[in-house]
Amino acid sequence: MDEQTDHKKLIEAALFMSQSALGVNELVSATGIMSPGRIQTILKDIMADYMARDTSLQLIEIGGKFMFALKEPYASKVSSLAIGPDLTRGALRLLAYVSKNPDALQSSIVKIFGGSTYEYMKELTDKEFIETKKVGRSKKISTTTKFKEYFNV
Repeated sequence: MDEQTDHKKLIEAALFMSQSALGVNELVSATGIMSPGRIQTILKDIMADYMARDTSLQLIEIGGKFMFALKEPYASKVSSLAIGPDLTRGALRLLAYVSKNPDALQSSIVKIFGGSTYEYMKELTDKEFIETKKVGRSKKISTTTKFKEYFNV
């Protein structure tokens, strides 16, 4: 096997084994391939390979990081097999609202969801699915990169 093939397989293996998306610098550390430019070229090759294949997998980029994901309709058909985020039903509802309403204000969310909003927000902040930023007397709530990686959006 040539070095190009070995590097491609090594990067593919690193992405497969990782529980989260990996950036180029993380792939440099994980694989020992010292050229970030080389890694970027190989990532593009791997993406093209998976797009060309008749497979349920794809390599996606989210915020400058890369991860494997399932293509539709396969993702929705087998999603019940995935390990859930271990969130309460209320926290999931709140997370869905925040993801559809980026930069929502906490004060408006409390009006919609009631007093339990604070408990759900703490749960989501602790699990790093949302972040808050002080805006006047309220807070702006938005989803994190971890949310995008975890839910593949």
